Amino acid sequence: MSSEWAQWLPEVIHICEGAGRHILDVYRQDFSVEHKGDDSPLTQADLRAHRHIAAALAAAWPNIPVLSEEGAVLPFETRRQWSRYWLVDPLDGTREFVKRNGEFTVNVALIVDGAPVLGVVHAPVLAETYAAARGAGATRIREGASASIQTRPPPARPTVLASRSHRDARTQAWLDALPPHEVMSRGSSLKFCLIAAGEADLYPRLGPTSEWDTAAAQCVVEEAGGAVLSLAERTPLRYNQNDSLINPEFLVTGQP
Repeated sequence: MSSEWAQWLPEVIHICEGAGRHILDVYRQDFSVEHKGDDSPLTQADLRAHRHIAAALAAAWPNIPVLSEEGAVLPFETRRQWSRYWLVDPLDGTREFVKRNGEFTVNVALIVDGAPVLGVVHAPVLAETYAAARGAGATRIREGASASIQTRPPPARPTVLASRSHRDARTQAWLDALPPHEVMSRGSSLKFCLIAAGEADLYPRLGPTSEWDTAAAQCVVEEAGGAVLSLAERTPLRYNQNDSLINPEFLVTGQP
């Protein structure tokens, strides 16, 4: 089965790159920002990317449901019947998009029995794509060239990642309690991807995130040799397990 998922990667990458082009069309213009019920920002780029991804996935795999941040969230009574489904964040890091710092991504994951088995994270401004399928390893694509990526052994002074837009006093206290380390700030799922590529070592997330924020990048990290673990239980994050789509607090590590 893992070979089947790996065979799906080129089409999913193509879909994510298409969504990235829609996002860049908006990014290069003046755009308005709305706010959703949780006060998170929403732009036309989020909506255009969502429509592109949802339509393309449905055309390629009509029998697999799509759960997207910007789509209808179905009740758990319906979702619990899904053995596999697409989990999508059409624009992860909308705050970074609004700031125009380029640190936002398109995230698409295939979830099978609660675990991400395929993941694509595409950064349109950076022109980088991270992709993985279970049993097939992880790759980074730059300028059309694909190279395998792996996590690194922890150095004497590790690099710890912190969110560019969501670092709070509690997270800072957690960082302060660590042995000597470097701190690097990044937005969106790029934090996971830097760990997968062996360019950073640890990312604690002590605040709320949604399942579509993490699934694609979790697959990339796991296939590169790392792990995404709940802080409380030290077990891999699982998906579509109950009515809530909010993740527990977690830790991304290059060396589980």
